[in-house]
Amino acid sequence: MPEPQHLRAKRGDIAERVVVSGDPARVVQLSRLLKHSRMVNEYRGFVAYTGENRRKRFTFACHGIGGPSAAIVIEELAMLGARIIVRLGTCGGVLKSMQVGDLVVATRAGYLGGTLDYYFKEKRQTTKPDKGLTELLIDSIKYEGIRHYVGPVFSTDAFYAEGAGFASEKAAEGYKAIEMECATVFGVGMLRGIRTACVLIVADNLLRARPMADAEALEEQVAGVGKLVLRSLSRASQ
Repeated sequence: MPEPQHLRAKRGDIAERVVVSGDPARVVQLSRLLKHSRMVNEYRGFVAYTGENRRKRFTFACHGIGGPSAAIVIEELAMLGARIIVRLGTCGGVLKSMQVGDLVVATRAGYLGGTLDYYFKEKRQTTKPDKGLTELLIDSIKYEGIRHYVGPVFSTDAFYAEGAGFASEKAAEGYKAIEMECATVFGVGMLRGIRTACVLIVADNLLRARPMADAEALEEQVAGVGKLVLRSLSRASQ
C-alpha cells in the first residue's frame, strides 16, 4: 500500500470514523466536540484532530478546496485506516426557499470532468454515498427538527462560475445545491471501498447576491451539525 505524502500522520493516528471539511477553521471548531483531542496533522494546511466522543474514536480532517485536493485527502485517510468518511461542508442553495443555515443531505453528486475523469477514465459515473449512512444522517436531522433538503448536489471545479444563471440551470435539472467536493468524496469512496456520506450547510443562496457565510458566522450551526454527525456515526457499523 502506498504511503501518504500530504498527511504526515501515522497509522493509529487516524480513526476509522472520519468527518472532513474544506475549511481548516471549521475543523478546529469541530475538534472541540472531542475529548482528549490532539492534532495529528497540520502539514500543507490539512489540519486533522483525533479524539473521542461517545466512547468512540473520531478524526476531523480538512480536505481543502475542490476535487484534486479532496481526492488526495480521502485517498490518504483511507491509507491510514479510515473506513467511514462524512463530508460536513457548506454549499450554495439553488432553490428560492433556501436560507442560510438550512441543511442539504446529498443522495448523489453530479460533475463535469475534472478529477474524476482520471479515476473513471472519462466514463461518467453516478457518484453516490452509502445508503445506510445517509439514512442515519437524515433520521438524526429529522429528530432534531432542522430545516433540510434531501437530493442530488452538483460538484463544480469553478467557484466563480456559480452565478444565478448556472444555479437556475442546475435547479431545473433537479439539483438542490452546488458545492465543490461531494462527487470526488463519493467517487473515491466507491473505488476504495470507503463508506461515505455528505451533509451540507447552506452558506448562501446563489439566486440572490449576498456574501457567503464563513466559518465564524456559521460556528453555532457547525457545532450543532457536528454533534448530529457524531451521533449518527456512533450508530454506524464499520
